[in-house]
Amino acid sequence: MAPKTGLKSHRARPFKGAPRAAYASGIKPAEHLYLQVARTLKEEIAGGVYPVGSQLPTEDDLCERFSISRYTVREALRRLREDNLVSSRQGAGTIVLPPRASDLYVHDAMSINDLVAFATGTRFAIESIKMVSINGRLASRTGLGSGEEWLSVCGFRHKDGVDAPLCRTEYYINREFAAVGRLLQRYSGPVFPLIEDLFGRMITEVQQEIGAALISPALAAGLKIKAGTAALEIRRTYKMSDGKIAQVTINTHPASRFRHSMTMRRVKG
Repeated sequence: MAPKTGLKSHRARPFKGAPRAAYASGIKPAEHLYLQVARTLKEEIAGGVYPVGSQLPTEDDLCERFSISRYTVREALRRLREDNLVSSRQGAGTIVLPPRASDLYVHDAMSINDLVAFATGTRFAIESIKMVSINGRLASRTGLGSGEEWLSVCGFRHKDGVDAPLCRTEYYINREFAAVGRLLQRYSGPVFPLIEDLFGRMITEVQQEIGAALISPALAAGLKIKAGTAALEIRRTYKMSDGKIAQVTINTHPASRFRHSMTMRRVKG
């Protein structure tokens, strides 16, 4: 017999909003279903549907509610555990944990798919959207060709409930896909799924570089931190199967607010 959660009526609600919510967050309905489920449960935890100390529905109940496989449920719960929202123990079920008193952002990405979850729980406050010509300084920072024209979108990414911004974000989008700029004022997720959806092109490779930097006087006020503070600058170059660069993203994080986590496994040869 499944344990009582006190939320029977909510648990039985079907997952009818999945496709619409998926497109709104840049996730296609047929892909990354565990991320959709995890996001829904996160929102319900944040909204008090499952208060701290309460037990989430059983795997069987979640399978029934969302019409998904047990494997997908387990992947969604794994994501919640990685975000320190719940703990699971055999025989005790999955328990909602109290939030950690920290504004440190931990980014744990293992694949292009996982980058979709980067913006979960954050909002992007745009300061400027304009076409720019890549000059020598920008060519050095972005790796793009000098003299080319790209759509530049700049602003600060904020985490819900945290006063200081997480980072300064700069998007440089291939002018072939510049039409996505019209959608960004009402959109907070990553840009590359929009490019895929609108133009039917697939991002197949993301190159990432992480370097040390100092917060410039121009960024200090926006990031609410002293100029000269240590920072990490993360540049991601998004490429398509033909090698064309669709987008370059540069995130500048104050070092005290960011930690990058990566898991490496031995592959049998």
